Amino acid sequence: MQSAGEGMRAALLTISTSRAGGVGPDESGERLAAFALRLGVEVAGAEVIPDRRSLIEERLRHWADDASCELILTSGGTGFSPTDVTPEATRAVIDREAPGIAEAMRDASREHTANWMLSRAVAGIRGSTLIVNFPGAPRSIDEAGAALAAALPHALRLLSGVDARH
Repeated sequence: MQSAGEGMRAALLTISTSRAGGVGPDESGERLAAFALRLGVEVAGAEVIPDRRSLIEERLRHWADDASCELILTSGGTGFSPTDVTPEATRAVIDREAPGIAEAMRDASREHTANWMLSRAVAGIRGSTLIVNFPGAPRSIDEAGAALAAALPHALRLLSGVDARH
């Protein structure tokens, strides 16, 4: 796998009301961190926050605009539960969607679960930051991440202006 590039940073958001309340370990956050490191990006920060749309939007804006992270990876809040609002929060803050990324994650999940099509995860661009919603299940992060690992470094270089090749 090709490295995303030196100096690129990622923020990790685990979106789970129960985990934010201290119930159980944040295994999803650990998997996101491992994935970010495999991409060759530095983890600038990691947070566990509850399923509140306004808070999710605020933290996405913070990590993209104030902290200038090139990549934000989220886990959780992408299903059908009434509290699953991560895709809506993400759409509210992005400038452009990156539908192929979400489609690739769903396709990768197809061989592992009959419920693959229930993921509402989205991916998109805010300024020069790529935001990717992963499912909340820790093993799903590994499965979906494997499908994205080859393409994300190129996407990050394109967004940074480092690599103009297509």
